[in-house]
Amino acid sequence: MTPPLQAVRTASASLLALALLCPFTPLTATAQASGKSSQNAADSAVEPAAYQALRKRLPAQIAREGQIVAVNHGSFPPYLIAQSTSSVAGASAELAEAVAQVWGVKITHQSVSGLSAILIGIKSGRYTLAFGPIGDYPERQASVDFIDFVEESVAFAVQKGNPQAIRSIKDTCGKRIAVMGGGSAEKVINQFSAGCTRQGQPPVTVQVYNDQPTALLSVRSDRADGFFSSHAPLKYFVRKTHGQPGQLELAGVGAGNGFGRIYQGAIVPKGSELGPLLLDTMRLLFENGTYERIMKKWELQEHLLKAPGFNLAKETTQ
Repeated sequence: MTPPLQAVRTASASLLALALLCPFTPLTATAQASGKSSQNAADSAVEPAAYQALRKRLPAQIAREGQIVAVNHGSFPPYLIAQSTSSVAGASAELAEAVAQVWGVKITHQSVSGLSAILIGIKSGRYTLAFGPIGDYPERQASVDFIDFVEESVAFAVQKGNPQAIRSIKDTCGKRIAVMGGGSAEKVINQFSAGCTRQGQPPVTVQVYNDQPTALLSVRSDRADGFFSSHAPLKYFVRKTHGQPGQLELAGVGAGNGFGRIYQGAIVPKGSELGPLLLDTMRLLFENGTYERIMKKWELQEHLLKAPGFNLAKETTQ
């Protein structure tokens, strides 16, 4: 199995993030760069006050060090794409950069192996936050707080033509299904497999992987019949296989597949002052159009929320 990325990747809150926050561009930059009317410049003059109000709420350690550490478990396109040992891209990466710009700090990205390592690291305070997005479920809310900014669904990536006729989770008894280790899909498919056995059908052969590319390779190489995961990353990866050997397609889209509404978002330590601060910062990015612009850039318009939320998940998977 391909080993997970372990490199530490750093990126500053750069001019790119500043450009993303163009409605919040300081007065002097707006007036000099664009030559717009004095009224437009006057409107933009209000925006730095929003920055300052949020920066005053930064925890003392972050304010003192001038940086935050965002943890991830490798590429999760199109939300997070590891480009090299020193840079990340994707919707979540750009949103995290925008948050760092508002807070006036640098951001360091660090990769670990698996979701459990992220949750443990956040709970212990080793990392400032994880932008994920990570699935919000009540049992996870016991140890971390979620600032949700997307609504996801779960589907399958299967070989072109769907030779095993997987149209929903109900078709997976006796099938070989790949999942990401520690994720909600692993829990749901294992619960369903137990139901297969109770009904006298063969169980699901659940294959657990630490990264999406390896899980998808198992389907392309016919070692698994399908990969059960979040819709947006699956759509991204499936599109990349078009016209290549081992081409994939999506299956079970919109079928529910054992889940209710799936909220996903960033996580911070439970009860931390970072929770309300990040929520208000995300509200700022929603209101000024940065959030929608970034999400649409990465073709994630199907997963937009009207407003960010705090611990939105209220019920367990169905």
